[in-house]
Amino acid sequence: MGRNAKIELHLHLEGAAPPAFIRGLAQEKHVDIGGIFDERGAYRYKDFWDFLKVYEAATSVLTTPEDYARLVTAVLEESAASGVIYSETFLSPDFCGGRDVGAWRDYLAAMQEAAAQAELRDGIVLRGIITCIRHFGPEKARETALCAAETAGDWIVGFGIAGDETSGQPKDFRWSFDCAREAGLRLTAHAGEWGGPQSVRDALNDLGVERIGHGVRAIEDLALVDELAERGVVLEVCPGSNVALGLYPNFRAHPIGQLYDRGVKVTVSTDDPPFFHTTMAREFEMLHRAFDWDEGVFAQLNRTALDAAFCDADTKSRISKVLEA
Repeated sequence: MGRNAKIELHLHLEGAAPPAFIRGLAQEKHVDIGGIFDERGAYRYKDFWDFLKVYEAATSVLTTPEDYARLVTAVLEESAASGVIYSETFLSPDFCGGRDVGAWRDYLAAMQEAAAQAELRDGIVLRGIITCIRHFGPEKARETALCAAETAGDWIVGFGIAGDETSGQPKDFRWSFDCAREAGLRLTAHAGEWGGPQSVRDALNDLGVERIGHGVRAIEDLALVDELAERGVVLEVCPGSNVALGLYPNFRAHPIGQLYDRGVKVTVSTDDPPFFHTTMAREFEMLHRAFDWDEGVFAQLNRTALDAAFCDADTKSRISKVLEA
């Protein structure tokens, strides 16, 4: 499964930063980011809420467009090594210029240029989904949505929401999602990870999204599972992330198998790969071991992911040719 071509839809750019990259950047800048690494040099955190703190500490050394260009290069090298040929990554103007549209444009230009270079070098295609941070609140989300609306286009293809699911309600963010939708952006939302099945319903009903980030706790409500299958809602499932954060004890206990068997459109992603000691190659390998999924199943997962991708038809057609080859 390792080297086969793969499509990834749920990847946080800062969360994909290799620890060595962040450590090196901190040293270059003479910044002390505290004890966020363990003795092996990996990220260290206790639980999801501690993970959010470590994530924000790691992100704090990324302060210029050039830093983000280097980050894109480092992340895409890792993804390409796992066989990823198309990736959608979550980007937050909150971390890139403080939600100021002018500053955000500078960061975006730097990231786009780095992505174009990676495409030439490794054949991997990247697109961006602008993401507001739930625990920063609805007012800041509006500013993020305006950054998204101003830069929507070929490369910025979607809008979403991430962060602490226990903070506020999806309906609090309706204005931001309406703004992004009017700008032509496709919509996704993190739900059904720390929130239960109702959080998935709320994201679908209150925000009008077509994809759900995670969504795995829908399994606790089989009527909802059937509704997801009927409506063709796509779940961006990150099994290794869910296991690493203690949502499920192991891959075999993960509901992706049941969701797939019940006709839900599931895809596979890594979320924040170095934090969870995973790669796309490892995700596929672990799913193969847990559910005895074969090449046919993985081909179907990739096809589902490509169909659900937010990029334009020409890009899909190009990626499709690579997948079929």
